Amino acid sequence: MDHSLQIGHLRPKFPILQGGMGVGISLSKLASAVANAGGIGTISGTGISIEELRSHIKKARELTNGVGYIGVNVLFAMNDFAEKMKVAMEEKVDFIISGAGISRDMYAWGREYGIPVISIVSSVRVAKLSERLGAAAIVVEGNEAGGHLGTERPLFDVLPEVVKAVNIPVIAAGGILTGEDFAKAISMGASGVQMGTRFVASDECDAPLAFKQKYVDAKKEDTILVKTTVGLEGRAIRNHFTDQISGGNKLKINKCYRCLKNCSFQFCTLDSLFKSMNGDVENGLVFSGARVHEIKEILPVQEIIENIMEGYQYSRVQTLSI
Repeated sequence: MDHSLQIGHLRPKFPILQGGMGVGISLSKLASAVANAGGIGTISGTGISIEELRSHIKKARELTNGVGYIGVNVLFAMNDFAEKMKVAMEEKVDFIISGAGISRDMYAWGREYGIPVISIVSSVRVAKLSERLGAAAIVVEGNEAGGHLGTERPLFDVLPEVVKAVNIPVIAAGGILTGEDFAKAISMGASGVQMGTRFVASDECDAPLAFKQKYVDAKKEDTILVKTTVGLEGRAIRNHFTDQISGGNKLKINKCYRCLKNCSFQFCTLDSLFKSMNGDVENGLVFSGARVHEIKEILPVQEIIENIMEGYQYSRVQTLSI
């Protein structure tokens, strides 16, 4: 590599951060596979208990033999945000990454425990605020991302603005699928990339096979935006559930988990994610990135990363030869 990503003590072989995906999509199995392949693995803390989070951090450490980098993604919008952050820090994860809002406290806790805190942002304003509060790095996410979105703008419109505005590493996210995308992000000043969607269609992803197959079978017109009870739009693959909630239709909630600080109560986002995690991919939310239709097969994580790096090197050579 002709550049390197450094965030605190993190110096991965490849500057590829695997996105945290809940519920139950990126746990110890996927995170450790990415870390073992030279990237940075992320366990999603969303929708799992404190005990389960501890267990997955320990399991990931075992699967990587303590080598490689494992972090935890926690959502500010969740009621158990502070508790999850503290547990992850007590377990000495390599980093914390947080989206769906920011809090001054999380950076203070990061300083206290000596753990880098990374913020997911979609604008220059929030990027600068995060840096001022103590973020070790910024993940700038464009509208092409899967899950909850913070902007209507494409990644490559927002990325150069954020790179120019802050002095900490900037990681590009949202629609990154190939080595060519990776090379383009680096050429625009990014220090690395975050990828979620491509790693779902991997052998080691913690999601059930039915969930992965939904990705492989998806066509371009199948991804849609839905307004979730978090109050943000989210990108998902169209199914029976998304048809049910379209137009603001309210669904009967059998059990309220009281998981969100603010909830519209139109339906239960967490329950819909539990359903898809358990294999019911027609009656639950299946979040995905905008380019999911380009994924044609489920591959081992190692092969995915090797393909990306080969594509990256090829793109670099092509650019230099012009």
